Amino acid sequence: MSKARSKQAAQRQTNTKWLWIGLAVVAVVIIAALAVSQLTNRGTAVLEVNNLPAEISVAQAVAMRDEGAFILDVRQPEEWTEFHVPDSTLIPLGELSARVNEVPRDRQVVVVCRSGNRSQQGRDILRQAGFTQVTSMSGGLREWQAQGYPTVTGS
Repeated sequence: MSKARSKQAAQRQTNTKWLWIGLAVVAVVIIAALAVSQLTNRGTAVLEVNNLPAEISVAQAVAMRDEGAFILDVRQPEEWTEFHVPDSTLIPLGELSARVNEVPRDRQVVVVCRSGNRSQQGRDILRQAGFTQVTSMSGGLREWQAQGYPTVTGS
C-alpha cells in the first residue's frame, strides 16, 4: 500500500501543479483582456476628443481661424513669400516630422497648402505624432484666394 499511497501523492502533486499552471494562464488572460479594454477605452476617448473631420472646407477653415485655430502652412518658402494666410505659420512638409514640437498641442490645427494634397500628408504626420485636434483644408490656398479671403505677401 505504501507504493499506492506514494503514487497517489505523486498524482496529487502533478494535479496541483497543473491546477496552478491553469490558474496562472487564466490570470494572464484576464490581465491581458483588462489591458486591451483600457487601451480601447483610451482610443475611444481620443476619438471623442478628435472631433475634427479629416478634411474641412475653406469656409470652415476661416471660421476655425477666427476662433483661434493654428493655421499651419506646409508649402515651400518661395510659395509662402508669394502669398499666405495672415497669422499662419510656415513649416514645409519635408521638415514637419522634425519640427512637430513647434506646433501647439493645445489648439485646433488646420493644415493648408497650395491645392490640398500636401496638407493631407501634413495632417497625417501630425496625427501620427499624437496630435488629436488636426484637420486638412480642402482646395488649398488657391481656393482660399478664389473665394476672396485675405492673404498677405512677403515673409
